[in-house]
Amino acid sequence: MLSSPAELVKSMLAGQRLALARLISKVENRDRDLAEIMRILYQHTGHAQVIGITGPPGAGKSTLVDRLAAQYRVAGMKVAIVAVDPSSPFSGGAILGDRIRMQQHSGDPGVFIRSLGTRGKHGGLSHASKEVVMVLDAAGFDIILVETAGVGQTELDVLRLAQSVIVVLVPESGDSIQVMKAGLMEIADLFVVNKSDRPEADKLVRELITMVSMSPHDEHSWMNPVMKTEAVRDSGVKELVEAIGSHQDYLTRTGKRTVKLREFLKNEVFDILVERLQHSVEGMFRSSSGEDILEKLIRRELDPYEAARWMSGS
Repeated sequence: MLSSPAELVKSMLAGQRLALARLISKVENRDRDLAEIMRILYQHTGHAQVIGITGPPGAGKSTLVDRLAAQYRVAGMKVAIVAVDPSSPFSGGAILGDRIRMQQHSGDPGVFIRSLGTRGKHGGLSHASKEVVMVLDAAGFDIILVETAGVGQTELDVLRLAQSVIVVLVPESGDSIQVMKAGLMEIADLFVVNKSDRPEADKLVRELITMVSMSPHDEHSWMNPVMKTEAVRDSGVKELVEAIGSHQDYLTRTGKRTVKLREFLKNEVFDILVERLQHSVEGMFRSSSGEDILEKLIRRELDPYEAARWMSGS
């Protein structure tokens, strides 16, 4: 049985799926070996294209992810799918499991599927989710598709994780208004109107094109394409893959890939520090001095800001 971080990472790099699954579980569970695991595998990261797929529930994101994975496999690329689902309020795990509707890929050694729970984190993606993507990057996957839970305004963390962000919308649901409310114009690199055989699809496409044209841009800006797909029929998916490729080329050409990477790594370090601080504070509250502070707060002998200053030593 492999136990040490070094052994697990070595086996993962050699292509062993069990080692990969165990490493992801350790990341999800915030294992005590986590820092050592990330230290060893970090040098192997930085090669994958990370593509975020977000949008409201019922937009057909999972079907679209399934079809995108198939297109990339035809091109000979290794694909990982990370499906970020609403967490169970009891176990903290992903409710929907490993996406039964994607199981046509389950026998393909070039595809890896993992469902992760949001664990109640605002932003739709937990810190663990971002580190799971780093593990999959190190494991040698060319494409990592991250499908989020579809919770509206809280999808903003996708921007920090993915290089290319696809916002999937459907006709006849007032989605163009929701795009503006949720700030999805700022997130999206590509818009997809899925289920485009429905009435009002062309109207939604026109509204999105108008919104894109009204956003600030110059000759060096990326103009968000608005694509039409029928994922269940595999219609428009090949064209979407080509558009994603164009965006990836744009990021490299303009140097914005490095800008995104810098922002991601800054936030990764920030998240690590916040997580450590949270654990430290939780430990302090469990101590006798922490209990004393709580009692003083209850008796109004301290206010919360004074308590925070005392606990931080400042």
